[in-house]
Amino acid sequence: MTPEELKSVFKSFNKLNVLIIGDVMLDSYYWGNVSRISPEAPVPIVAVNRKESRMGGAGNVVINVQALGANPILCGIAGNDDNGDLLIKMLKDKNLPVDGIIRVKDRATTTKTRIISHTQHVVRIDEEIDEIIDEPVSEKLFLRIKEFVNVQKIDVIIFEDYDKGVISPSLIKEVTTLAKKKNIPVVVDPKKRNFGYYSNVTLFKPNLKELREGLNSTVDARDINSLNEAVEKLRKEQDIEIALVTLSELGVYVNSGKVKKIIPAVIRNIADVSGAGDSVISVAALCCALKLSPVYTAFLSNLAGGQVCEKAGVAPVNKEQLLEEALEYLKTFSGNL
Repeated sequence: MTPEELKSVFKSFNKLNVLIIGDVMLDSYYWGNVSRISPEAPVPIVAVNRKESRMGGAGNVVINVQALGANPILCGIAGNDDNGDLLIKMLKDKNLPVDGIIRVKDRATTTKTRIISHTQHVVRIDEEIDEIIDEPVSEKLFLRIKEFVNVQKIDVIIFEDYDKGVISPSLIKEVTTLAKKKNIPVVVDPKKRNFGYYSNVTLFKPNLKELREGLNSTVDARDINSLNEAVEKLRKEQDIEIALVTLSELGVYVNSGKVKKIIPAVIRNIADVSGAGDSVISVAALCCALKLSPVYTAFLSNLAGGQVCEKAGVAPVNKEQLLEEALEYLKTFSGNL
């Protein structure tokens, strides 16, 4: 790939419509200072001086896709509660459609509240119901997804699975069947519960822990033969076109049958790994929509995941910085791509 071709790829991101299906969450942050211990219990008292709420889970993929210039469409559920109202407001504030969100009575909007003193994470409070959603709600969600696919051009579908109950085996089958008919690539960021139900998909992106759990296998990330054996089994059993396994500081492993290799990570000053997987799947999905080769897809996704690890907290990928880095490392990696 030449520098001009790479620049053209990044321009083409702006033309893409991305349907994101999954567990959307609200990430709430309380920042403050600790100067004393509570007289009521041996716990620190955090004097809060700042609050912030952000979209998390599948919502963070939405933010990444939008930061890359593409048009994200989010399909998921939220409760009929204040946090659900806030989530809808956040989408509207970003000029994003909200009709893909099904509001569900008696189900809390998944919310993770983090209390932070200085830079120290003191405690996290989770509000969630992670049981699979009822079949009528799931069917309503699928009909909304089907409407999006039939009414407008969808270039790629992302399953962003956090095991919070939105994605079920039946929904996976319905969506993948629909995508197959419409010739839409499907990419998956899996978790353990539904790992084995994702079949006949374009790209499957577990991290090493998820791969080991999903296959009930001890895979050695430093042994290419161990990776080849495990991922070949996965690809054949679940009819997966491309497997992209993130390996933390080792980079990413890509296997498309013809290509089986590790793309090494760029050396960086790591501040926070939160949200790196969301950036990886976002870039990978856009690359699949543009039919880039598996190796270039892995190359760009790997850079994106590394980039956001240099920032404290969950932060989206920076498109201009990503292009700049990709151009810089293109020559370095070209012999291995």
